Amino acid sequence: MTGARIGFIGLGNMGGRMTRCIVAGGMPVLGYDRDDSAAERFGATRAGSVGEVIEQTDIVLLSLPDSTVIEKVVEGEHGVLASIRAGQIVADMSTASAASTRRLASKLAEKGAFFVDAGVSGGAAAAEKGSLTLMVGGDAGAIKNLEPVFALIAAKVIVMGESGAGHTAKLLNNFLNAVSLAATAEVMVAGRKAGLDLHRLLDVLNASSGVNFATLNRFPKIVDGNYLEGGLTSKLMTKDVLLYCDLLHQLGVASLNASGPMASFGLATALGYGDVISNRVVDAIGDISGGVRLYEEEGSK
Repeated sequence: MTGARIGFIGLGNMGGRMTRCIVAGGMPVLGYDRDDSAAERFGATRAGSVGEVIEQTDIVLLSLPDSTVIEKVVEGEHGVLASIRAGQIVADMSTASAASTRRLASKLAEKGAFFVDAGVSGGAAAAEKGSLTLMVGGDAGAIKNLEPVFALIAAKVIVMGESGAGHTAKLLNNFLNAVSLAATAEVMVAGRKAGLDLHRLLDVLNASSGVNFATLNRFPKIVDGNYLEGGLTSKLMTKDVLLYCDLLHQLGVASLNASGPMASFGLATALGYGDVISNRVVDAIGDISGGVRLYEEEGSK
């Protein structure tokens, strides 16, 4: 789709950063967010409504909190479906229910348009650098037309299959992320209480069978007081685990390991960490373990 006009709906932590990368790559973006200042902050032209974005663009990206919000944006009054044109492409970069995604794709298909699911992985840091991993589902031709846009925000694009396949892969990945983050947080609090040097503990874990994304990329910063603020919150992590459980229920697969992250991120939310980065789950576990903090400033002991 040469010379396609690009729209973006949802300019938050992830959507805003993706928008900035698209604009920096030479593609102007017409953006809409409930925060009127977001479009200008990320280099986009501000639209006054969802309908305006749909009417004035050819490819529209969504980055929204959950399927409930996505459905309102797509099916609500003056939403996507009210203005969609034949041939237009909507790419949903959110973490969402695959069943909802397939239903919305069918609705857009009735109007000759395409709804592509493109789950993203890599967090705010990768979004900032344009080095996300995308897991994509939907019409092959529509995905092909999205390649120039995807190239500006992603280092790796993996086509998973038909509609919903991208969001399914995203939920499976996010569940493993939730398990490893919650479990590593618990281990690091235990390491602190046992009097271990946490940098040396991480050296052990990262050279051993306990290695995971959290030990490699999160906790080397956290133990020095940098929580990598700005990424997925504990409330959103809990939402993702619930979506995973719902998916497994639909598939008839036993979900035996969801209780750990549900309890951990639920605790974080209950203790006031729900709206900050999910890495703060380590502080929530520390709170109920005697007020433990991995990082202690000089003079605080």
